[in-house]
Amino acid sequence: MKFKMHFLDDKIQCLICPRKCILKEGQRGFCHVRINLNGDLVLETYGKNTGLSIDPIEKKPLYHFYPASKVLSFGTFGCNMGCLFCQNFHMSKYRGDISISQKASPEDIVRIAKQYNCKSVAFTYNDPDVFFEYAIDTAKLCRQEGIKTVAVTAGYINEEPRKEFYKYMDAANIDLKGFSEEFYRKNCLAHLEPVLNTIKYTVNETPCHIELTTLLIEGENDSETMLQNECEWIINNIGDNIPLHFSGFYPRYKFNDRKSTTLQTLLKAREIALNFGIKYVYTGNFETPETSSTYCSNCGKIIIKRNGYNITEYNISGNKCSFCGKECDGEF
Repeated sequence: MKFKMHFLDDKIQCLICPRKCILKEGQRGFCHVRINLNGDLVLETYGKNTGLSIDPIEKKPLYHFYPASKVLSFGTFGCNMGCLFCQNFHMSKYRGDISISQKASPEDIVRIAKQYNCKSVAFTYNDPDVFFEYAIDTAKLCRQEGIKTVAVTAGYINEEPRKEFYKYMDAANIDLKGFSEEFYRKNCLAHLEPVLNTIKYTVNETPCHIELTTLLIEGENDSETMLQNECEWIINNIGDNIPLHFSGFYPRYKFNDRKSTTLQTLLKAREIALNFGIKYVYTGNFETPETSSTYCSNCGKIIIKRNGYNITEYNISGNKCSFCGKECDGEF
């Protein structure tokens, strides 16, 4: 994988993500899990994870990708984002001994997924861009066994690695953390444009099923202007049929003194998105059947009724609305 790194005299430049860290011998990248070891770029978390969990696919969140199916989820340590509000900081910001990780080879993960009849395997909890090789090797084996693959990611990845990564992903939920460069720079120590490029590429140039999530933090990324800009960009660049999730923030990490997002804030964002013409808009981290259910874009009736992650009503035949026959966007 030549696109992974570039040699600079006695240093290595990592090319996986836009940070393009330049590493001396023994030095780690921003993600903390890639290291220049004897002149090679080594992923220290390959084959190591923070535990396996069987989840409903709705927890990723993916609402239009084989609803009610089981997904085997895992992640590792490290992250290439610097989000001050990180909800999984105990894994993504961990700087201790990674030998405490649970060991599981790609073969082990596929075997366990088959054993528990999981429809898919999800690379989640921390960003799979960080454990790029581990995720891809696992995804290749999954594909051979008819198991779907899911990435839960911030989308902060360079062009060539992005092409390689999404060749093996069947679905992804991409975090669009806020719609301004200032927000990304100040609160994520990153930039917005690479994320937008990933979203456009995956939606417009791959068969990968994509859903978006914006974690709303009151006073930071929930202004009417910012939400309108986000929705306008979605409509103009990737269309009106991408499922969009607005999730509630809980105090974590450097934002531990902030207040939790209210349901009212999420409902306001949902209303803005619907008014812009986005067909499928959801609220997350609250059990609200009305705003977590899927409605037919033609007749307006509920075709998937949800309470939290549980599906209580299912009115889709094949991939069509049982009431009017209109095709629903997604994989069912």
